[in-house]
Amino acid sequence: MPQLLLRPEAEADLEQLYLYISERSSDDIAIGYIRRIRARCEMLLAFPESGRRRDDLRPGIRIVGFERRVAIAFTSLSDGDIEIGRIFYGGRDYEALLRDDQGD
Repeated sequence: MPQLLLRPEAEADLEQLYLYISERSSDDIAIGYIRRIRARCEMLLAFPESGRRRDDLRPGIRIVGFERRVAIAFTSLSDGDIEIGRIFYGGRDYEALLRDDQGD
């Protein structure tokens, strides 16, 4: 059965987003938002061709939006797993950031 894998960078993105929202609002709102993002990521297991393919940024990478403020960068692996590479919030220049990360 395919699994959802979050790279350490994606986990760090979620943690930073949680802190950002909780400082400006509340822990409950931050937790709810992070849970909705994770639920959207889980949906990618059923719809691995979602989003826009962006081979210009990295081979096989796709970008899917979430609630107009989040861009989720992911890859469908050959075994059916979905790897979440990064989660960008608030209009960050994910194209530049993904190009910079190519040295991984």
